[in-house]
Amino acid sequence: MHRVRHTWAVARIALGWVFLWAFLDKTFGWGFATPAGKAWISGGSPTTGFLKGTGENALGGFFAGLAGQGWVDWLFMLGLLGVGTALILGAGIRVAAVAGTAMLILMWAAELPLTTNPFMDDHLIYSIVLIGLARADAGDTWGIGTWWSRTPLVRAYPVLK
Repeated sequence: MHRVRHTWAVARIALGWVFLWAFLDKTFGWGFATPAGKAWISGGSPTTGFLKGTGENALGGFFAGLAGQGWVDWLFMLGLLGVGTALILGAGIRVAAVAGTAMLILMWAAELPLTTNPFMDDHLIYSIVLIGLARADAGDTWGIGTWWSRTPLVRAYPVLK
């Protein structure tokens, strides 16, 4: 049983890093996926590159229309930061799973039709992992999930676990 819990904990921290790293690189433009000149703090839009590239896809008109809008940028970046932080800390995993899955499903939909598989890609796999993390209480191992679940706030609102 410990090996399973440790595996979920490693998956939680690793996936948390994927989200948090995307936030950091898009914010500061460290040159991995985002060049310095397109960093959010330099006035770049964290959603423009991806969403503008969806124009020819099935739902591309809808998603391309969202590209670069301030409210979309803020929601996206807060989502990346919130999901990444929650997963790494091991608190708020249920909320992170819902928010992260929503973000990933929207990104998946923006890419339809997929070019390498009829329907399955990493966005759906990450969504499945997020749901598994929430169902496995993965924040309790190598995280603050156990402490978090005992707080009065989470006892009053268990969805925040």
